[in-house]
Amino acid sequence: MSKLENKVAIVTGASKGIGASIAKYFAAEGAKVVVNYASSKEGADKIVKEITNLGGTAISIQADVSNEADVIRLFEETKTAFGKLDILVNNAGIYQYAPIEQVSVESVHQHFNINVLGSILAIREALKLFGDKGGNIINISSGASNTPLPTGSVYSATKAALDAITIALSKEFSGRNIRINSILPGVVETEGSHSAGFIGSDFEAKLVATTPLGRTGQPEDIAKVVFLASDDAGWITGEKISVSGGIYGI
Repeated sequence: MSKLENKVAIVTGASKGIGASIAKYFAAEGAKVVVNYASSKEGADKIVKEITNLGGTAISIQADVSNEADVIRLFEETKTAFGKLDILVNNAGIYQYAPIEQVSVESVHQHFNINVLGSILAIREALKLFGDKGGNIINISSGASNTPLPTGSVYSATKAALDAITIALSKEFSGRNIRINSILPGVVETEGSHSAGFIGSDFEAKLVATTPLGRTGQPEDIAKVVFLASDDAGWITGEKISVSGGIYGI
């Protein structure tokens, strides 16, 4: 039997990049997947089609995770479609690197509203569908939460906050059969890292030079940590797991 047979999963921000890869890996392991997106309906529908063409089950649902009403609707529509929820992956996020002199109030609010508030709102709504059977939450954090880089103060702060939420809730969920963990990727080649100018830059070259496995990560490298959502990881909760080719190893 596949690792996630008969499970229902929501993956936020799953129209591209890491989220899309996670959605496809979950589906390949037997899960019914909700591909959430904020604005890229075309991208989300493409991922759904890729999954269904391979015999999997998936639907796309639009919701801005920083909007409370949208998040509530996301989980209501999931319940209508599949009747339950077993797994939540908080992947939706943004990152902008800028010197502190150039950081705007609007940018700070946007980062925290999506990266932190969005995850909190999603977790709150997931608990309603988990019910007495429990569930599983995976927060996509970043190696930058432990090792912030220059010009990344705001982004790093949001991911450090997300890790703190992971640890606090792992204790708060004691006795409720709910596991929660953070995955901390290194630099990963995605549409976002391309548009941010990381890929092909001197910055990327420096990071690769100090990465023990000697390359930039791919979305599939992160998605393969699918075992965290399965019973194989039944004794793992409250952990921050670095998936970075060794650059953020402790």
